[in-house]
Parts: sequence; structure tokens; C-alpha cells
Amino acid sequence: MTRTPPTAAELALAAEVNRCGLTATPHQFERWRAKRWLAPADQWTNPATGALRPDIVHRAAWLGALSRPGRGISWIGWTFWAIDDTEQTAALLRNALIRTIQLPLRQAGITLAQIPQGDSDTAFEARQDLAEQLLRGRRAIGRDLDGLLRTHAGTGGITLPEPRTVSNPFNPTLIRIGARLLTGGMADVSPEELTDAWRSVWTGPPEQLDRITAAHIAADKAGTDLHTLSPLAHGLPGLVRAFEQADAHLLCEAVRACTKASSTLMKLLLERADTEMLTVLMNDVMWDQWVRAGGIAPVSRLGEAAITLSTVRYLFAPGWAEDLHRYQDRMDRLLAAPTAPTPDSRPA
Repeated sequence: MTRTPPTAAELALAAEVNRCGLTATPHQFERWRAKRWLAPADQWTNPATGALRPDIVHRAAWLGALSRPGRGISWIGWTFWAIDDTEQTAALLRNALIRTIQLPLRQAGITLAQIPQGDSDTAFEARQDLAEQLLRGRRAIGRDLDGLLRTHAGTGGITLPEPRTVSNPFNPTLIRIGARLLTGGMADVSPEELTDAWRSVWTGPPEQLDRITAAHIAADKAGTDLHTLSPLAHGLPGLVRAFEQADAHLLCEAVRACTKASSTLMKLLLERADTEMLTVLMNDVMWDQWVRAGGIAPVSRLGEAAITLSTVRYLFAPGWAEDLHRYQDRMDRLLAAPTAPTPDSRPA
């Protein structure tokens, strides 16, 4: 197939990317435009001057730096859609999130339509069977990031903050409850079952779990079921409906915030991983509510799942978005703080 000769704008953009020490070709520009990662060519220049817009050059340079033969850019592409925040990119973002949130079903050979609705015994039993199907062949995760850090700290004689919640959020007991929540929501899991599951892996202060339980009992007596505030109150079908109905601009805002936070966290852990920094991060409730379950987002399908999980909580968990923004400010301050000089960096 004969390719269209590159335009003057494409050649100019390629030259600008080259000045940044990177390489990008007109063919790549065409592919990035098709994926909506790069604006249409008629939007590349300043109408008043005819010069290439700096943000277009910056975007093309980023894409050039990220692109590798045979490898996608995963959720980083979502970031570009969220930044652009147009009707088209928001639709692409919505579809990507809905597709990702259903990944556990697809891996188990289940479709959303197979999950029966209603409170009949037959529907309940069918949902329980589907939950068991979700768990088949699942590889157990022995330790999460928190567990790994504590193990290494212990062998090195380093003291970290005491655990605040559970020993491992991916413990099989919690995962089994989670599978039932995915298929049937809170209606299929009794408050007692949920509390017992948490208590079986709880390593934080016992009184903290008691306070949570007491708050639920008090709310129940007042006629309020706090479990209905969970994003999984109505299971995966309800979560998909919530994504379908979410405001497009709020959806983009959520993904911008979650991808920025995960990028900042990764940069901190790679460049500033010292005891003081870890202590600050671990002493915040967001260590358990986000870092340990969704904060780490590699550029892969696993990372897409992490960003989707964070986006779910940003959009649908009361108060979570405000906590993430507060934690982002904390991470930004840690990243901006001067580092102590290493022996190699001291003047001779």
C-alpha cells in the first residue's frame, strides 16, 4: 500500500522532535493521530503565526520517547486522552475503563450478561457459582508491597511504622469475598461475613476494626447501610452502569489525577526510597487505601487494572478523591525536598 507523502507540517514536527534528541516519523504521527494520542494535523500550528504549537511538539516528543517496536504504551495513552478531554477521547477512555473492569470476567470465560439479577435462591446460587469460577486458576499473592518492604526492613534493622490494617490485601480470604462482591454486590455478602474476613487478616490496632464495626452498627440502627456506599454495592454490573453514566469531564479528571499520582509514587520509590520518605508515606491512611491496592501501576495490563481500580474509588467512593489530592501534595513535597548528598556526590 502506497503511503501518502509527508506534509510540510509532519516534516517540521519530526524535525522538532529530533531537536529534543528523539526520533518520530510521519508514519508514527499518523498512527498516533488514529489512536487520538496526537491532535489532528490541522490543529498543530498557531493560527496567528503558523508556528508549531509547543504542546504539540511536547506531546510528539513524549510519544517518541515512549514508543518501542512491538510494545504499546498501555495506560499512558489513557493519560493523553484524559488531558485532551474531548468528546471523542472521553468516549475512548470510558470504553477502556469498562473493558478493563470486566477483565476478571473475560479471563474466567464469563460475560456480564451471565450474571443473574434478583434475590431468588436460584439467582443467588448462580452468582456464587460464578464467583467460584472467577477464582479458578488464580495465582495467590503471598506478599504485597507493604509486606516486602517490612521483610527487607526487618533484615536490615530498619524500623517502619506499625501496620495499620491487614497483613495482605490480596489474602485468599479477602479475594474470595471480593469475587462474591463482583458477581453479586453487597447483597450477597453479609456484614458478619465481611467483618470476619477482615478480622482474620487484620494486623492493625484491634480497636480500629472495632470502631469500624461499631460505626456500621450505629448507622444500621439509624436506618443507614454504610455498605451501600461501596463502589461494589451492586457488583460489577452496577459498576459498569456507573461508568457508563459518569460525566465525561469528571471521568477525564479522575484518570488525570490517578495516573499522575501513580507516576509520582513510582518516581518517589525509584529515586527517593529511604526510610524517612517511606515513613511519611506509610503513616498516611492512603498507604493502605491506595498505595497497597492500586497505587503501583506498571506500564502493562496489570497497571491498567491498577489505574482502573483507582479511578473507581476516585469517582464512586465518598471522600476518596480529596484524600488522593492531599496525598499527591504530600508526594510532591517529598519529591521536591533536597536529598542528602551521597559520598560520591560530595566535593573532593
